[in-house]
Amino acid sequence: MVRKARRVLTLLGPAFVAAVAYVDPGNFAANFSAGAQYGYTLLWVLVFANIMASLVQFLSAKVGLVTGKSLPEVIAENLGKKNRIAYWLQAEAVAISTDIAEVMGGAIALNILFGLPLLLGATITGIVSLILLFIYTHRGQKIFERVVVGMLFIIPIGFFVGLAIKPPDAGGIVAGLVPHIRDGDMLLLAAAMLGATVMPHVVYLHSSLARDRHGKKWDAELHKLLRATKIDVGLAMLLAGSVNISMLLLAASALPGLEGTDSLQGIYQALSSEISSLVGVLFGVGLLVSGFASTAVGAHAGAVIMEGMINKQVPLYVRRVVTIIPAIIIVALGFDPTYALIISQVVLSFGIPFALVPLLLATSSKKIMGNYHNHPALTAVLGAITALIVVINAALIWLTIAR
Repeated sequence: MVRKARRVLTLLGPAFVAAVAYVDPGNFAANFSAGAQYGYTLLWVLVFANIMASLVQFLSAKVGLVTGKSLPEVIAENLGKKNRIAYWLQAEAVAISTDIAEVMGGAIALNILFGLPLLLGATITGIVSLILLFIYTHRGQKIFERVVVGMLFIIPIGFFVGLAIKPPDAGGIVAGLVPHIRDGDMLLLAAAMLGATVMPHVVYLHSSLARDRHGKKWDAELHKLLRATKIDVGLAMLLAGSVNISMLLLAASALPGLEGTDSLQGIYQALSSEISSLVGVLFGVGLLVSGFASTAVGAHAGAVIMEGMINKQVPLYVRRVVTIIPAIIIVALGFDPTYALIISQVVLSFGIPFALVPLLLATSSKKIMGNYHNHPALTAVLGAITALIVVINAALIWLTIAR
């Protein structure tokens, strides 16, 4: 029994790398704003979003394990040359927009912790991501996974300390599990929370992580790997979901109705004044680690997308330097960081259907997945989820423009 448990543990890891995207700086801003403005009311959104993300990430990993190919490779095989290039360009645009939010988060964290200018902070964030990518290319995927997972466990420390000081209301938590939207502003925020949950770049990436870690397997061994992958995804999404929920609960218990909590700097100041300076500092540390880890994962995802869709390889270090340029330019031009985060999330919303629809089609195809294709009931559920996310993100885009 102990030996079996150890074997399962050795198979875990890829989902935890993907989970980093679910606690990136964009999630910090959305979840804290939701808790501060509406208390526990939008808790159900995070619970629902985490369930959706768990299914999507498992199916992405399943594609890699069953086919021995990444999802971008599967997509490319079913497109002509011009369509492949167009598909790659939109996926790259999404990856870069995500990178802007992640680099911006790291820069803001360095600003609130050490007073560094945002431009210098963005540059340092890019350099740290290069170091993490160096670990991946020179020490291997397992070491990279361990480093990223270690960073993932650092992120929520401040939230748990804050909740110990300001415990949430049990009745409020129960009430928050009941779906409820009472006005347009709440709908906008709920859409942003859902829209930021399923990240297209890690849907593409997870298939590659699972394939590269385990390779293509057959029959009994594949069955075991798929079971282990369910555990991997379940634990990783449980951790990511707990982190996101702890953000909302902390804001609901300690920052209700406070002004300024719609920006990361304002959240830091509110936590420091309303709870303690220690919690404020730990928030900054968590935000910093989130920016560092998520931007490295994003750069890796971009490489997987390029290689899979147009069969081109660019050294990760070169990609990192090129893709960080838009974020550096935005900071250098003096754009409001919170506004830049919002715009990046809107761009990200455009890319979600392009990742989820092919995932649905691929995993439901007997030709692609063989005997491991989705059961019709699962196909229906995933189809409903995909349609819901598309509608929600369309609403997010519309409401953002309308405002």
